[in-house]
Amino acid sequence: MKYYKLTDRNGQSYGGTQWEKGITHKTKGMGVKFCSADLIHITASSGLAVIMNPIHANFTEPLLWEVEAEIVASNRGLKLGAKEVTTIRQVPLPEISTEQRVRLAIFCALEVYPEKGFFIWAQKWLSDKDRTKTTAWMAALAAKGAAAWAAWAAVWAAEGAVKTVALMAALAVACAAERTAEGKPLGLRNLVKKAILG
Repeated sequence: MKYYKLTDRNGQSYGGTQWEKGITHKTKGMGVKFCSADLIHITASSGLAVIMNPIHANFTEPLLWEVEAEIVASNRGLKLGAKEVTTIRQVPLPEISTEQRVRLAIFCALEVYPEKGFFIWAQKWLSDKDRTKTTAWMAALAAKGAAAWAAWAAVWAAEGAVKTVALMAALAVACAAERTAEGKPLGLRNLVKKAILG
């Protein structure tokens, strides 16, 4: 199975670790704690790597690497952790539009937030029947958690604030993943495909 590693424009990740084609890095830590020397952070899909960048590494001009690894930990699918990671090759970053980010945020929120008013607003936004700033604003004020972040992403999309949409969408995805029942994954890989492919 392919996995992906995001680095800065110089091919470096957390702590200045240098990546390039054919490089293998191993962890020094013995545990399975994320954001530590225990694990190397990778993602299940290239799209998810890009979508979660604003709240994970926040690289401004990232590079994306296809990697081989054996997964030993998962943070509800948002991050995967490995003890040893080998880069196969650098791959192009997927281009993910503002609309696709909002779609993913809404899809994730719908998985964990069953409130009827949000569902109605979400269906109208997804079907392009109502993407007005006013109704998105009302949905954001009425919703909680992932649904609120998703609606705020729609508000900022109406404003054309691309960076803010990216942040709000990533927060919606993370919040939805955290709200899933223990042992029940959100199915992020499929939701990302659904959002990007339409």
